[in-house]
Amino acid sequence: MIDMDIIILSLIIVLGIANFGAEMWRDLMMLQQNSYRRERYSKWLSQSGDSTSGWRLCGITVFLIALTPWCPALPGAVLAGIFCIFNTIRLLRAKYKKPLVMTARARRIYATAWVITAIACGVVLLLGNPGWSAKLHAAALTLLAAYCGSHIIILAANTVLDPVEKTINRSYINEAKNILSQMPGLKIVGVTGSYGKTTTKHYLFRILSEQYETLMTPGSYNTTLGVVRTIRELLKPYHEVFIVEMGAKNLGDIKEICDIVRPRAGIITAVGPQHLESFKTIENVQRTKFELADALPADGLAVVNNDFEMIACRPVDNVRCIRYAVKNTDGADYIATNIAYSPAGTKFTVKNGMWSIDLSTRIVGECNVSNILAAVAMAHEMGIADDKIKYAVAQIEQVEHRLSIKRIPGGLTIIDDAFNSNPVGSAMALEVLGSMTEGKRILITPGMIELGERQKELNEEFGFKAASCCDIAIVVGEYNREAIVAGLERGSMPSESIRTADSFAQAQNMLQSMAQAGDIVLYENDLPDTFK
Repeated sequence: MIDMDIIILSLIIVLGIANFGAEMWRDLMMLQQNSYRRERYSKWLSQSGDSTSGWRLCGITVFLIALTPWCPALPGAVLAGIFCIFNTIRLLRAKYKKPLVMTARARRIYATAWVITAIACGVVLLLGNPGWSAKLHAAALTLLAAYCGSHIIILAANTVLDPVEKTINRSYINEAKNILSQMPGLKIVGVTGSYGKTTTKHYLFRILSEQYETLMTPGSYNTTLGVVRTIRELLKPYHEVFIVEMGAKNLGDIKEICDIVRPRAGIITAVGPQHLESFKTIENVQRTKFELADALPADGLAVVNNDFEMIACRPVDNVRCIRYAVKNTDGADYIATNIAYSPAGTKFTVKNGMWSIDLSTRIVGECNVSNILAAVAMAHEMGIADDKIKYAVAQIEQVEHRLSIKRIPGGLTIIDDAFNSNPVGSAMALEVLGSMTEGKRILITPGMIELGERQKELNEEFGFKAASCCDIAIVVGEYNREAIVAGLERGSMPSESIRTADSFAQAQNMLQSMAQAGDIVLYENDLPDTFK
């Protein structure tokens, strides 16, 4: 006859497996969002308090209760099963802005985490008290303990696989180098900067495509492995130009990409206080961005933005260097003048000595004029005809979530600047919002991140500027709430115009209750799930 206790305990183990699997999926998602880096994931754990969340503490409590001598084995296991049911439902119903992408690496980590957990359960089964009922009880509690310490398990799996990942990555890099070596005529242009690099990449791609078969790194594929993947999967023998976006969070990141692709030209769009948590100082940011210029050959070309002090003051003497500017035009080779905004977009003139070209675009914002100017300068130097430049610029469409403007049903105008806000870009977005004069101007923002020791200062300054550019401000989340609200109040924004929301969903509900036809809404940044 089948022992009922064994049936119940077996069911509880199934529930424990489901609970642990769902939690590991979430932990892996967060590890992925932290670039699989142990130090970044550990820092997120410390800052988020995820390891001591209410649900985690509840699980620990249930585990400890089930271990106590005065708690009978079966009721303790049943209590653990009940917890697993409710927690699994919660985890499965959770919605994330950036869900886990189950890449080959993610699959390897997930499988290894399960192997580690299975070994732990196997040891418990072998060394536990005799009898299936006792062993299954111990296994059920082991699964609950694994849930409570899932962060340790996912980090252990990531660490165990380090040598494997390094070997795999090296083979991918060597394959990419081999592909490039077979295309000696390929023109490779690097684009980097604290901000503006993705937009500039898109603008340059649009212009160069008028004359060349051009490939650019897609989306935000701006890491070493992102570039390598683009080469392996997308680069074809017929391509004539390859535009490579180069991102960085640490010294040497740009050089690592340059050592693989060996660009002959490069654009540096900005040097500013971005990713200061990892860079620590603005001087390190400058040094890293200029790794692109330093890597160029003697017959190459560097195009750099003189509007940033940390670019203007940095000499480039290893390669021909062209400087462009919208504001700091002294010493600049390419400048943008006669800038005029209208509901239809922007008109401006690009000048370089005796050469000039009048351009029209549907894009607005000084930052976008600067990005177009960089693309035009590089395209002109690469021999693109004026009529092709004019046509391409007129056809440029705004990159999604980067100061794009659209009207939606109901008569609202949406200014979407939700991608990766920064001090310069956010200030320009506020200027665009402030220039609108029709209806209420509504700002929805969680503020800026990864600004190191200047996090509070720069978000407060952002709030102070926002006070003069919007009629209502909705501050989302807790991460920067105190600093932004302080800046809004310092800017004399009435308290009734300052709203706070715990999530974007709540902010959307607020917006629906107050918005009317003719109102303008600016979405400034959208924090990933690793921030509250």
